[in-house]
Amino acid sequence: MNPIDIIIVDDHLLFSQALNGLVSNFKEFNVLTVLINGKELVNYLSQKNQKPQIVLMDIQMPVMNGIETTKWLKDNHPEIKVLALSMECDEPTILAMLRAGAKGYLLKDIHPDILQHALNEVHSKGFYYTEIVTNSLLNTIDNPNAKETFLKERELEFLKLACTENTYKQIADIMCLSPKTIENYREALFDKLNVKTRIGLVLYAIKEKIVIL
Repeated sequence: MNPIDIIIVDDHLLFSQALNGLVSNFKEFNVLTVLINGKELVNYLSQKNQKPQIVLMDIQMPVMNGIETTKWLKDNHPEIKVLALSMECDEPTILAMLRAGAKGYLLKDIHPDILQHALNEVHSKGFYYTEIVTNSLLNTIDNPNAKETFLKERELEFLKLACTENTYKQIADIMCLSPKTIENYREALFDKLNVKTRIGLVLYAIKEKIVIL
């Protein structure tokens, strides 16, 4: 069985070299190269014939950051899966990476075993979200009956808008509803879909193909 090719994109040299050594020791993976920003990745893919199957992507990088690079990959090499690996754990950053096309999001302080498992899951299943979602969300994602959950028309409209960059107040304006009503929609969907955060709503919508990001 051929190894799964990986490219690491991270501007912190000590971390990226340590990550290179770690991933190279996973028997099922092969690190093609380590790059320091998205621009280097764009140049590499335009010059080399060998393409990675997964890119381990940092977010805060000079020249071309992880969000910009992930968007570029989705537009130009959609077959390459991005697994974000970052110190950033705030919801707006995570949502931005998911909207850009990342298939998973990990924090840099994870255990090596989790990283290896995440890489395998992204390769085989196409996504890995356990570091940023609750167990209840994972149950929703893996539950074959989840797509049968009935959503009312206005709930579906709200869910789609929740997957945009609009704030809840802006969503209320778009739907011509009060912020309190929007809050009620949000809480109702949290309960109905068994999730606890806006990230959970977005991941559910992606998984069930309610939105295509």
